Amino acid sequence: MYVPPVASALHRAAAAGRRLAAGWAGSPRALDVLTALSCLGLMALDLPGLAAADNSLSGPMAAFVLAAGCCSLVVRRRSPWVSYLTALLFIGWLHELTLIQFALYSVGRYRGRRSAVLATLGYIAFALVVFSVPGWPEPHVKTLSAFLSLVVPIGVLASAVGVAAYRHDLVGELTARRAESAVFQAVEQERTSVARDVHDFVGRELTLLTVRSEVLSTRARETAYAKDFEELADTARRAHLVLNEIIVQRGERAPTPGADGLAALAEESGRAGSPVRLVLDPQVHGLSPLRQAAVYRVVQECLTNAAKHARGETIDVSIEADGPQLRITVRNGLPVRTPVRAPVSAGSGTASMSERVRSLGGTLTATRTADAYTVVATLPRG
Repeated sequence: MYVPPVASALHRAAAAGRRLAAGWAGSPRALDVLTALSCLGLMALDLPGLAAADNSLSGPMAAFVLAAGCCSLVVRRRSPWVSYLTALLFIGWLHELTLIQFALYSVGRYRGRRSAVLATLGYIAFALVVFSVPGWPEPHVKTLSAFLSLVVPIGVLASAVGVAAYRHDLVGELTARRAESAVFQAVEQERTSVARDVHDFVGRELTLLTVRSEVLSTRARETAYAKDFEELADTARRAHLVLNEIIVQRGERAPTPGADGLAALAEESGRAGSPVRLVLDPQVHGLSPLRQAAVYRVVQECLTNAAKHARGETIDVSIEADGPQLRITVRNGLPVRTPVRAPVSAGSGTASMSERVRSLGGTLTATRTADAYTVVATLPRG
């Protein structure tokens, strides 16, 4: 179908505009602009009173001054003191208290408790001086009453809310850093586990190679190949020493089970309340020990996650070794009702599994639908 160039260009421009609007709408700058407009809308309600109380400002001029003052809120994240000083100017000139609420909140939100306390004390002292000036239009008794009942609570409340938001941001950042640290630690632990498995399996083969080379060297002592077999034995010994130096073992550790341990793993899960239907290709038993260990770790982590988030649901585990790829599929249903108490989880299990699979050149994907959670891992067999 032919699409006119003008219509195509309009569609592209509209799509680009929607992407730009979607990206900008969730940005901090958009929130700052919305805050400034909200403050301007509240202060616009005072325009008739400002024009009547201050003869130096007409209606349009008052609107322009208020809009200029609200623009200081656009930079409240980087420079909250700019909006604060502007708000103090508005108090002394126009006796306007709306902007100072946003300014005190911004100081507390983006500079913390100490700055908020200093800003609040400065605001109260400045307002007290302004309201004590003889030219203030209200009688002194009404001015003092308004100061105690309105001015002080406004400043304290705005600062307190800002400090509370600041502390909430700190808690959220700390939580995110802890989660990131937990994932990083899980990945490092999995790398260490893989390294130890490499040490166990490869070290055993190097030991056998060294012994056989020494035997052959002894048998060929009187032949022309004796020197070659001696060099081969020395090379195997050096390789074993290098492997021991690179991979530092920390304490005694049982070796990672292989395919033979999957049946016991499924039986343990069934006793815990999550029955397992295990389909295991017999060819898996012929894979290398490292790949069997990876299979065991992936299935173990999937069963642990299912026990946490979908206890009582049947878990289908399928391990196929067909062609050049080894495919591990673990699927469990999801409960209809969300548990009242969320399970304790560090959220690092998927990262640990992914690191184990990736270290062997494979891939891992986790998919969640409305009624099931599926993990698929693929590994090269060779």
